[in-house]
Amino acid sequence: MSGAVLYNRPMPELPEVETIAQGVDARVRGDRIVEAWFGSHREPFKTPPARQASGLEGRWILAVHRTGKHIVCELGARGADSAVQAQWIVHLGMTGRLLVTTPESPVAAHTHARLTLASGREIRFVDPRRFGRLEYRDLLRSKAFSGPGAEPMTIGTDEFAALFHGRRLAIKAALLNQKLLAGVGNIYADESLFRAGLRPRRMAGRLTRAELERLRLALREILVHAIRLGGSSVSDYVDANGVRGFFQLEHRVYQRTGEPCRECRTPIRRIVVGGRSTHYCPLCQR
Repeated sequence: MSGAVLYNRPMPELPEVETIAQGVDARVRGDRIVEAWFGSHREPFKTPPARQASGLEGRWILAVHRTGKHIVCELGARGADSAVQAQWIVHLGMTGRLLVTTPESPVAAHTHARLTLASGREIRFVDPRRFGRLEYRDLLRSKAFSGPGAEPMTIGTDEFAALFHGRRLAIKAALLNQKLLAGVGNIYADESLFRAGLRPRRMAGRLTRAELERLRLALREILVHAIRLGGSSVSDYVDANGVRGFFQLEHRVYQRTGEPCRECRTPIRRIVVGGRSTHYCPLCQR
């Protein structure tokens, strides 16, 4: 798409959403929304389009950040010194894309939202499969968005251990439960379990405190490193500058079925846990 900055990747996880949020924030922070247009398909809208448009128009974008797998735009009534009064919340779903572009750029098919900014730029939301969601919150009338589960980047030792205490499900499935940890998906669950030396089918509630602490630290280290490398481009994801991420080059197990483990040379296995494709090393993980 000519003239556009593109943010997209099916099934984005925490590092990809964080990279997107940082890129959008760098481009639109301090700008003002002068007009909001929404399409006719009802699926992407948690808040009715007319209500979103009336709430967004005239608002200043104070900041854009990630909460879990959501992108949250903090909005005010004035410039940088304004208090946050509203939020625009974007979930990309499977195929959602967020674009910061110019008005003359061709409008992609399946564009469901266009926000015209005072700077002349536009924010566009494109989603062919319509699994993404757009929501507007007036913070004078409702609570700020907080996400469904704990933040894996900052969760402490005791809180992390408490999440899994007594849970009779596989640790891989537990890691993917967004009500427990917000933002962790298939890639980073597989990779963190490998680095922690834990098999994905082990019962979450039976892991020792030492094993859980090893997992907590591995998960945080992987997420931080993946963000630094711009996420994993295993499909068509690109960052704010149109550059592919690089963390997929460092995957140890994810989508490496049959390939030799980079630590012990044992072939990587693929199984299904909780309906999700799962990769692990049968020697390095116990």
